Amino acid sequence: MSYTFTALVGYIAWTLFLLVLMEVIRSKIVLTGERNANEFDALNAGLSPFMQRLARALGNCLESFPIFGGLLLVAIAADKVQITDSLALVLLAARIMQSVIHLTSISATAVTIRFTAFAVQMIIAAYWCYLFLMN
Repeated sequence: MSYTFTALVGYIAWTLFLLVLMEVIRSKIVLTGERNANEFDALNAGLSPFMQRLARALGNCLESFPIFGGLLLVAIAADKVQITDSLALVLLAARIMQSVIHLTSISATAVTIRFTAFAVQMIIAAYWCYLFLMN
């Protein structure tokens, strides 16, 4: 199994983890009568700051998947995982780091580190695009 495949499945699994976490917490909120099931929105407005950050962390994963997941899929489909394998797990680690920081802190330092993790992903994606186009 290639690192590219592992990173793709890992990205999907991480996104699924965030989604399940959000739905478990929302279910608890509904079951304890704090809120009706039809009173949630995509940003978890009116809920705890953690729930709002969780919604954004999940949204970040979903918004970025067409780029990062798409490039991993292109590598697999085109049998060019040699382009992505060396940095695939770095991309996944940066994605998870971005989400974890998003969930745990909103300090200026944390936001800077979170952006750095995202920048790493963008640089890797741009590098892969270049390599795909040149090969």
